[in-house]
Amino acid sequence: MGIRQSLKKQALGVSQKAVEKLLADEKRAMALAQALGSVQRGKQALDRSQEELMRVLNFAPRSDFKAVGKKLSGLKRRLRELDEKLEEIARE
Repeated sequence: MGIRQSLKKQALGVSQKAVEKLLADEKRAMALAQALGSVQRGKQALDRSQEELMRVLNFAPRSDFKAVGKKLSGLKRRLRELDEKLEEIARE
């Protein structure tokens, strides 16, 4: 095992022990879970506000780009399928 692998293994072990000690106390674990929940709700609120602002300013929000990306992926997949079918027909 190389030095890089050894250091990585040691770092993972230390971080695992730290998390175990952190979460060993039920009150501390609950407080951490509540804090994480608050952060997630805050991020969701920020994302919604950002999307609304982008729409008000007539800019495409991230969700629109994601939707277009999914549609393009579907079209690319369908195009590959049609291309394969055409190649099969051409071979016959």
